[in-house]
Amino acid sequence: MDILGTLRTLWLDSGFAGFLVDGGWKNLIMIGVACVLLYLGIVKKFEPLLLVGIAFGCLLTNIPGAGLYHPELWDQLIAGEIGYGHILKYGGLLDILYIGVKTGVYPSLIFMGVGAMTDFGPLLAYPKSLMLGAAAQMGVFVAFFGAILLGFSGPEGASIGIIGGADGPTAIFLASMLAPHLLGPIAIAAYSYMALIPMIQPPIMRALTTPEERAVKMEQARTVSKTEKIIFPILVATFVILLLPSTAPLIGCLMFGNLLKETGVTDRLSDTSQNAMMNIVTIFLSTSVGATTVADRFLSLETLKIVALGLTAFAISTVGGLLVGKLMYKLSGGKVNPLIGSAGVSAVPMAARVSQVEGQKANPGNFLLMHAMGPNVAGVIGSAIAAGFLLAVFG
Repeated sequence: MDILGTLRTLWLDSGFAGFLVDGGWKNLIMIGVACVLLYLGIVKKFEPLLLVGIAFGCLLTNIPGAGLYHPELWDQLIAGEIGYGHILKYGGLLDILYIGVKTGVYPSLIFMGVGAMTDFGPLLAYPKSLMLGAAAQMGVFVAFFGAILLGFSGPEGASIGIIGGADGPTAIFLASMLAPHLLGPIAIAAYSYMALIPMIQPPIMRALTTPEERAVKMEQARTVSKTEKIIFPILVATFVILLLPSTAPLIGCLMFGNLLKETGVTDRLSDTSQNAMMNIVTIFLSTSVGATTVADRFLSLETLKIVALGLTAFAISTVGGLLVGKLMYKLSGGKVNPLIGSAGVSAVPMAARVSQVEGQKANPGNFLLMHAMGPNVAGVIGSAIAAGFLLAVFG
């Protein structure tokens, strides 16, 4: 038996040898990035339900020789050279899981779970909140044009801009359709900024509002009837999908999940959507998105541009909501606290909580949470509509 030959074969077949070939150092860097993301998710609790999975997917895909994800197969699929059957036959585990991302199944199911957990009552009690949710999409389009100026294509710019909606599943859905090669950095940027809302938004809120505005106490909203809550998802799904058919996967699932919650006769289905299904899909979604952070594609100047544009989009979306909030403050004679405008981004309920915290700092007797939830859930609808519009234009 050739012991040395066997040992040499074992060494060459190992992932350790892969670090020594050309470009192997990039894999080491990405494994380091994965460890940093795991630290942020586990220790700092930055969106841990998704960031831990994304980080571990990043770790697995960058281990040389593991063969769990093959970006070249997806390049061939996009070019029309192969079909999904080829990926099922020759792909690795994460390739197979990624099919759910590429086809839009996972983000849509996540939206169904979000819908089942969402109470649209605050929005129905104060319908003007829709304007705040719409205004908070401003960063999406500003970042889109910024991306075009930096040399990105239209579909790439649309995928980057949607980070400003502060909605991870929507960003993943749009990027997987329009710019799958950018999915990894877009997803990481989106969820990182969502987790950093308590750090990013307050300085902007304090800069754009006066102490007097932040101290405004809003009147208690009216009670919304059960009938209104049942009719709302049916009407919204019908109208929005008729207006923009490309929103059907996200808006349809969001409103169906909400209908399951509000009917009162589908509690078991609502519970499954909120818990078991949501948890399973989150595992598949996060790990397969993390798998797209292949070293050769992630470590580039484009990634830095995406991170910068994502932060810009997020900040401008916050500004847009606040400016319309200030306008409503003026038009209402000082009855609307403009801080609720910053909750127009669709990071539910974190953005609403930030509005509550800042309001109480200005006035300890201020309770803005339920008022901020109106624009917050409006932002979920707004980001899905923005994504549908961009998909209709560039899809």
